[in-house]
Amino acid sequence: MVTTYQRAKNLMEADVGDEIVALDVDGGTCFGFNDVASSVWRKLAEPTRFEMLRDGLLAEYDVPKDQCEEELRTLLADLVNKGLVSSSTE
Repeated sequence: MVTTYQRAKNLMEADVGDEIVALDVDGGTCFGFNDVASSVWRKLAEPTRFEMLRDGLLAEYDVPKDQCEEELRTLLADLVNKGLVSSSTE
């Protein structure tokens, strides 16, 4: 099975260094993405498979593959729970 993720909401966003500060105008909620979450958020502008997200992070950061996968799954689950990202499995 292949899981694809993409942004579920368009947020007003501003780059602050390597990080993103984003505002959900409809919900009135502000989000701060650290540098790793910002990198993932940028990649999610288009539907992207989990493996592509993981491989992109492994190319950017010096982190073990298992740790990257675990932390990416946690981040994506959090973004899905907040309604910022949607996922589909084929």
